[in-house]
Amino acid sequence: MKKVLVTGAAGQLGTSIRDISKEYKQLDFTFKDSKELNITDVTAINVVFENENFDFCINCAAYTFVDKAESEKELAEQINTIGPKNLAHTCKKNKCTLIHISTDFVFDGKQLHPYNEEDKENPVNVYGLTKLNGEKEIAKTLKEHIIIRTSWLYSEFGNNFLKTILRLSEEKKSLNIVKDQIGTPTYAGDLGKVILKFIVSDFKLYGTYHYSNEGMASWYDFAKVIVNKKGLKTKLFPIKAENYSTSAQRPKYSVLDKSRIKKTLKLEIPNWEDSLTIAISKLIKY
Repeated sequence: MKKVLVTGAAGQLGTSIRDISKEYKQLDFTFKDSKELNITDVTAINVVFENENFDFCINCAAYTFVDKAESEKELAEQINTIGPKNLAHTCKKNKCTLIHISTDFVFDGKQLHPYNEEDKENPVNVYGLTKLNGEKEIAKTLKEHIIIRTSWLYSEFGNNFLKTILRLSEEKKSLNIVKDQIGTPTYAGDLGKVILKFIVSDFKLYGTYHYSNEGMASWYDFAKVIVNKKGLKTKLFPIKAENYSTSAQRPKYSVLDKSRIKKTLKLEIPNWEDSLTIAISKLIKY
């Protein structure tokens, strides 16, 4: 039985993995949230690894406040860069494979076709830079690693765009939503299953992979489908990003090319609208 450590277990991806973990009887999971394991603390990491002989570590811990990162650069760097570096060194000492979750925000968004794993990174905000530096620390430290870049993550758990739109729709009759940033909404439940498929499959290639649901959308498109699927009467108005003031710049286009992960794991990836239907149906349960 393979032993799997999940860090950042209280976040939406960690919670999604915990939710589906019962389907994987061949895996022995240990879940640690940030209070139970601070990945910026090398000593704390070593203690956890001394008590268990883990085969895989899934790092879901991250600083994800894109705008706040502009003024909290040191904190974002500690969690997104130093934390993964610490995990990589400890995994190397303990012969453990590290699966790390990264982001589409490592790209600048100037490309007009889906980004593949070989395209040049050029983050336009502090969050993206700290995540990219975390990737680099892992790659230079540990051969046995999988980095999965994903985009626009949401689920029935935690705080995310889906739940924000539903909350605001209860408070307001109309919403202004950005229409000129294009990406792909990704259901955390789907990403969780792909991560676990890496663990249970006989994959051969370490390195970086891209994963999101299929299709593409603007934030306005995403919001419109949420509102329609819930049968809400909220009116949505498309606006340009320049008319919506944020501390951090965001890429205009960050659709990911998923050819490599589809070939490696023989995946059929669901369309984002189909997965959104599933997530909305599960909101009632949770």
